[in-house]
Amino acid sequence: MSESALPGAVLTDEAAPHSLATVNATYRRITWRLIPFLFVCYVAAYLDRINIGFAQIQMRNDLGFSDAVYGLGAGIFFAGYFLFEVPSNLVLERIGARKTLIRIMLLWGLTSAGMMFVKSPTTFYIMRFMLGVFEAGFFPGMIFYLTYWYPAERRGRVMALFLTAVAMAGVLGGPVSGWALNRLDGLHGLQGWQWLFLVEGLPSCLLGIAAYFHLDDNPREARWLSDAEKTIVRHQLDKERDAGSPFDRHGFGGALKSGRIYALAFVWFTFICGVYAISFWLPALIRGAGVTDAYSIGMLSAIPYGVAVLTMVLVSRHSDRTRERRWHTAACALIGAAALSAIAGTGSDLTLALACISVATACIFTLQPLFWAIATDFLAGTRAAAGTIAFINSLGLLGGFASPSMLGFVKTVTGSLNNGLYVVSALLVTGALITLRRAGRPVR
Repeated sequence: MSESALPGAVLTDEAAPHSLATVNATYRRITWRLIPFLFVCYVAAYLDRINIGFAQIQMRNDLGFSDAVYGLGAGIFFAGYFLFEVPSNLVLERIGARKTLIRIMLLWGLTSAGMMFVKSPTTFYIMRFMLGVFEAGFFPGMIFYLTYWYPAERRGRVMALFLTAVAMAGVLGGPVSGWALNRLDGLHGLQGWQWLFLVEGLPSCLLGIAAYFHLDDNPREARWLSDAEKTIVRHQLDKERDAGSPFDRHGFGGALKSGRIYALAFVWFTFICGVYAISFWLPALIRGAGVTDAYSIGMLSAIPYGVAVLTMVLVSRHSDRTRERRWHTAACALIGAAALSAIAGTGSDLTLALACISVATACIFTLQPLFWAIATDFLAGTRAAAGTIAFINSLGLLGGFASPSMLGFVKTVTGSLNNGLYVVSALLVTGALITLRRAGRPVR
């Protein structure tokens, strides 16, 4: 057996093998450099996206908004996101992550803080739409950025670490939002919901500036990596590219002709419907179980998100270790659908409602790193990756428009979210079945 065939060996340009321990040490260094910072950025991004769920506890009464107005305003964010996401990701590929992040985070931070000036449904819709326009490209850009650094067999757990920011935004955002609504209400003549937008929007601007100085556009430009470490990363990614992809030859245009891309987009749509049913309506679900104090709602909302943080990491790690994606994803979707439907039968039993909400949140949020592990396993290392990742995400994120808008309409008409939860559960089941049939393939 040649040295190149030794388990865990990676060859440098000088053909000297590196042990698996050396490779692991290199990736630990990369992970500690990149993931904590990207994590904090995504916490800020996601919190600015969903804090409307907490603000509406006061905002709807102050401004006279109905559930339908709130639902449409929450969802219209994704219309702006949809229109500008693919162009934003293609620009990132051209100019790099640093310049892209400072643009995105400054503009969305200022817009999020500017939500404090909303006075009418029209300005509410415009500001939410513009927030989507300015944030467009952040999430798929970061997913694409990680493919510059990590091969497929490491990507699932890394994405889980990054995407736990979604759940952590709920863990941190609930108490902070509840505190702002209760404790800052009336300070300097501003309502609590106005303070909420201000104190949660401005940190994004500071993070955008920090990103320009902290991040490197690719491993070649990372001065904190040694030449040997850069070689290890290059060889890890070269092995993945050598495996090939059906889109290597035809690029982004060829990807758009593939039925699997549209299957992935639809699966992501169904999962996103579940994610934003939780994200935008969790405070309302807790209030429906009999909790009326804003701070208590914020504190209780941290429990489901805290459970989700654990499951996102543990399930994704198991998926990487077993090198299996489809059944992990389908199982989470099916369990999440069952738990989401069960919420409707809990009535005013807070303990039972919180248990069902926690299971639903944990399973549905865990779908995110699992899904993107599937998608990037399929696309990484190809010329189509940047545009196709954004294309899948932009089509799928229409679920972020459909789900809260539908739930708001249902609640306005019926006075209850139950029928809407059943529809979202059915979509999750559909996504699970398509995943098993078309969306997954083994890790290379």
